[in-house]
Amino acid sequence: MFGRRKEARKKMTAATLKEQRYGRLFIAPPFIGFLIFMAFPIGFAFVASLTTWTGTNNMLDNFVGFQNYIDLFHDAKFWKSLLNTVIYMLGIPIGMVLSLICAVGMNRKIPGIKVLRTMYYVPVVSSMVAVAILWAWVFNYDYGLLNIIIKAISGKHGPNWLGDEGWVKVAMIIFMVWKGLGTSIILYLSGLQSIPGSYYEAAKIDGGSGFQLFRHITIPLVSPVTFYLLIMGLIGGFQVFVEVVVMVSKGGTNYSAATVVYYLYDKAFEGRQMGYGSAIAMLLCLLIFIVTAINFNGQEKWVKTID
Repeated sequence: MFGRRKEARKKMTAATLKEQRYGRLFIAPPFIGFLIFMAFPIGFAFVASLTTWTGTNNMLDNFVGFQNYIDLFHDAKFWKSLLNTVIYMLGIPIGMVLSLICAVGMNRKIPGIKVLRTMYYVPVVSSMVAVAILWAWVFNYDYGLLNIIIKAISGKHGPNWLGDEGWVKVAMIIFMVWKGLGTSIILYLSGLQSIPGSYYEAAKIDGGSGFQLFRHITIPLVSPVTFYLLIMGLIGGFQVFVEVVVMVSKGGTNYSAATVVYYLYDKAFEGRQMGYGSAIAMLLCLLIFIVTAINFNGQEKWVKTID
């Protein structure tokens, strides 16, 4: 076996060997970066998750095995924060539907369309903290813009958006959908503009209505964009943190707004339970991997491409 490899290597030209060396050289920086910033932190977090490390004590002297994971499965706050996280993800399909409708409307040559596209994209490039503070004012129970509008229309005071256990989830979903709308619209626009016009022309000749064109041509052919947005939305949905920290206090009333990442932060940095927080991080990493793998495994059933 080794003799064959040696013989094959001799047959390689000097140019081929040089090309391989340069190839390794080019992939070395990202590979080293992956080891330092991804592989090592994940390994370190896994080791920490097996201890009662506080950040200041000796990690290896406080080894407890899988006890943190056992405690985690009996932790009511963890399950509540996970449920909140899943509920927030209801905004993913809502955002995709709204952004596709907006993209179809913007995929036209009308005056001022570029300005309109820019306006929709502004929230994406805005500071998350800044817009979260702005929306906290909008949702304020006493003087918030939303409740002022509701009172002016109905004559009744609006709900306590950020103080009520049910309404805080609605408020968070509204904010998250608004924040991510610009990116989804731009991606859907690029997908729509890549669809050949001949597809629509042929369908119209066959008597297809506008709705039929949208259902049988537009939706299937932008499915790769939908798949990408779904994957990125789920990954981002599991990592919601800034919105909760800025817009509500201490995870909301009875922890009604807390997410998994917020609970991780609360345990690891506020409660100084780094080992327990690392266990939450590892379980979250596993959840994201499983959900992503399931989606990739099922994409062939509904994701279409332009032939």
